[in-house]
Amino acid sequence: MSLTNFPPEGRAAAAPTSQLTTKVTMPALAGMKREGKPITALTAYDYATSRLVDEAGIDMILVGDSLAMVVLGHDNTLAVTVDEMLHHTRAVRRAVRRALVVADMPFGSYHGSIEDGVANAVRFVKEAGAEAVKIEGTRIELVRALTDAEIPVVGHLGLTPQSVHRMGGYRVQAKTAETMTQLRADADALAEAGAGAIVLEGVPREAAAAVTADLPIPTIGIGAGPDCDGQILVLHDILNLTFAPHAKFVRQYADVAAVIRDAVERYREDVERRSFPTDKESYHLPESVVAGVRK
Repeated sequence: MSLTNFPPEGRAAAAPTSQLTTKVTMPALAGMKREGKPITALTAYDYATSRLVDEAGIDMILVGDSLAMVVLGHDNTLAVTVDEMLHHTRAVRRAVRRALVVADMPFGSYHGSIEDGVANAVRFVKEAGAEAVKIEGTRIELVRALTDAEIPVVGHLGLTPQSVHRMGGYRVQAKTAETMTQLRADADALAEAGAGAIVLEGVPREAAAAVTADLPIPTIGIGAGPDCDGQILVLHDILNLTFAPHAKFVRQYADVAAVIRDAVERYREDVERRSFPTDKESYHLPESVVAGVRK
């Protein structure tokens, strides 16, 4: 496993500050697959949440283009821009010390020429500090070009959200013998081209298991069953912050929406009752100044 140790640079963390942090890298993920150690991954889009995710020990943080929906309020992922993704990737990178930071390449940023795709990927690494980029589909020549440019790549097969219009919605993929065979061939081609890992989304468990067994690189599943080398979910989904029905594969671990709503309501009530702020929560003039004002 390719790992780098470095100090926490003065940040408060769950572990003692004297303890070195083991940095997760793309080769480290491959080592985890070889050792049979499950890979944990989540999305995150800002400093606060990504810091908490990192300190909780998650191996890979994806700055997903799903921020278009869960952060920016769009109907799908297609509207988010390169500049918006760079902005959020920078915020995440500032917070993260251990996890591998992967940036989603947004729709349109790699769908033209290979040169344009590489140039945009370079921006994510050079300007935002991403340690890998994720692209959807079987763009083999682009993966080769990115690999040649020393940019680690995470592939994405199955239900690819940027293809929502072509697919006619968010539908489970690889449901026939023919499409399952094609999925396996596409995954093999991505691995051969240099991809360091592949996200498998919205495919039957059996198809994901077959791909995972075939590949020398890790598979990260989302709606792909338990046989992948790792799992990823959207942070806002597991915290109930998406304001939408959850997909079948989502498990909710907390109701943060209820916690926030309750806190805001109590704050509003305190202000309306004039019970906030109190005298103890106020600043005061020195007694000498107060005495002078009274004269």
